[in-house]
Amino acid sequence: MARQTVVTINSTGRQAASFVRVASAVGWHVRAQVRSKVGLVAEELESLPNVTLFEGSLGQEGLIQTLFEGAQLAFINTTHWGDEVGIGRAIADAAKRARVKHFIYSSMPDHSTYGRGWTALPLWANKFTIENYVRQIGLPATFVYCGIYNNNFTSLPYPLFRMELQPDRKSFVWQAPFAADEPLPWLDAEHDVGPAILQIFKQGIRQWGGHRIPLAFEKLSPNQVCALFARALNLPVTYQRGPIQIQVPVPPGYREHLTILEHTLGGQGAPYFGPELDRPSYPAEAEGLWQGCRGIEEYAREVFPVEEAANGLRWMLDDDEDDDEAEALVSGFADGRVGTAGGDGGANGAAGMGPKGTESQGFFVGNC
Repeated sequence: MARQTVVTINSTGRQAASFVRVASAVGWHVRAQVRSKVGLVAEELESLPNVTLFEGSLGQEGLIQTLFEGAQLAFINTTHWGDEVGIGRAIADAAKRARVKHFIYSSMPDHSTYGRGWTALPLWANKFTIENYVRQIGLPATFVYCGIYNNNFTSLPYPLFRMELQPDRKSFVWQAPFAADEPLPWLDAEHDVGPAILQIFKQGIRQWGGHRIPLAFEKLSPNQVCALFARALNLPVTYQRGPIQIQVPVPPGYREHLTILEHTLGGQGAPYFGPELDRPSYPAEAEGLWQGCRGIEEYAREVFPVEEAANGLRWMLDDDEDDDEAEALVSGFADGRVGTAGGDGGANGAAGMGPKGTESQGFFVGNC
């Protein structure tokens, strides 16, 4: 496939940044929108070859149109900042005017459409509305549905994916509303989104036009996830089904989203992707796109302790070790001593780490 020019938005997010790194590595030109050029990830992306950053809000007059000048492709993941649906429609319109040949949109289901008494998860329903608009205007498009990010886990007191360190400092408990044996889709967003999206572009619109692709590389129950964490960390890790605990301030709308998620996915047992994509062919579809995925066990062993150390936590150290050991752990990951997607020398590591929060919002909201 010839060198292409591709558009991304919200490019410091896990999905977009993963793709920007891979696209840059294969020589594609990337026109990447960021809210600010300040921050580790933005600075890393700006240093990559073939990447041009466009700084500003997507509501800024003329920015979206400028972003699509000369572009043939687009990978778009909208977020809940501002008028998500309005911005999504404006991006789709700009892509159509620019005659983009392949538009990949990161969508999610609207559970209320299935007629089973399920309530729509607010942050997902917006994406489904945008997907329908993309289809209505006839853009040549593919839709990826991303699973739960491995990278959501933290021992910090954030809701839903807290691996809570116990008082003995030698064990963890994960509490969430999902049934203990209910299979869920999992994805290492930083490591695996980029290579998978690149392959969809390479295989082209003829193969993937109009398709919804469940982008998840593992189907694991909470009990299985905890067993893999335990094996990776060599520490006891237990799953406990229970309500979502919100112990820190969360962005407006996310609290409502979590409340509905607890009821729809937890209490009612609705499939994460909805019944349409809850099919035997996943995770095989994702694996067919990219065979080098980083699973939960590898993430828990190689990355989770590094992210925790970068967040100032020290549970991974032995009693006779000090902060210098934690700093060496983080810098070792950044120096590429832990492999990352595309062989990028650790770009998916320390530059993508730090507190579990978006750089502009101070709080990270991954898929879920």
